[in-house]
Amino acid sequence: MSPAAGAGYGRALSELTGADAASFGGKSAALGELLTAGMRVPPGFALSREAFTLARDEGAMPAVVREQIALHYAALEQQTGTREPPVAVRSSAVGEDSATATFAGQQQTLLWVRGVDAICDAVQICWDSLFSAEAVAYRRHLADTDDPAMGVAIQLMVDAAVSGVLFTCNPLSGDPSMVAINASWGLGLAVVGGEVTPDDYLISKVTGELVRERVGTKTLQYVPDPAGSGVKRSAVPEDRAAARCLDDDALAALLDVARATERHFGCRQDVEWAIARSGSPPENVFVVQSRPVTTAATPAPAAPVSAISLVMAKFGAKP
Repeated sequence: MSPAAGAGYGRALSELTGADAASFGGKSAALGELLTAGMRVPPGFALSREAFTLARDEGAMPAVVREQIALHYAALEQQTGTREPPVAVRSSAVGEDSATATFAGQQQTLLWVRGVDAICDAVQICWDSLFSAEAVAYRRHLADTDDPAMGVAIQLMVDAAVSGVLFTCNPLSGDPSMVAINASWGLGLAVVGGEVTPDDYLISKVTGELVRERVGTKTLQYVPDPAGSGVKRSAVPEDRAAARCLDDDALAALLDVARATERHFGCRQDVEWAIARSGSPPENVFVVQSRPVTTAATPAPAAPVSAISLVMAKFGAKP
């Protein structure tokens, strides 16, 4: 079968819009929207729910889907001038990252994947995660009776010096005039997994004033595995563990990201971002995911709680 004949199974992220969410999933569609809006988003491609359905029916990775993966990955090689560039393989289930349900932490993301064979294996892991006990229980909790379907986003990796999440509102109070930012060294796994106490910043969306700053003790980080594929957990040098990981230029760039994503989607956003080791803000600040904020604001508790507590709770982790 020719690559053109299998085009319904794979498409460049830059070709997707919100209208494609039903076929490619909310995550991939949102990335396409951000690319169209001129945001700094790592390039990549997406597989459709039709690819998932075909694989489920055949019981294995279909040749036509593998062909689409190889075709689009070759385009990334040409675009980057790099043989087998590392990519993130992210679940993009239909209904995921919607205004009513994030599915955050319920399905798989694999980082620093290299080569067509490894990408195919990672895609299969994403597909299988649709039927994990956690994902099934989450759908049952939502009373979701639709036949589950999975798209997958394959996105060029950012070699992140710092990464984290931001809310385009204060998630504790719901204050829309604030941007809450959590940041830590390396890739974002340590933040969303609740393995570190990240830096916590609260910035006025209106004036750009830094309203609050709490520097966490960031004792570990995830970095690319020197072997060339996958990531590894490593200790942060002692002199950096308690050091502020975002300077004023980076905070200003992330504030611009918050304003732009919210303006584009027209609602409050929960954004995952990464700052590359090379370059300087804003050119090295990338958005790797954006979804509507679904976590309801709660009254301030007796003990101090940071925005990251809500992020960690969303991923099933404890502070």
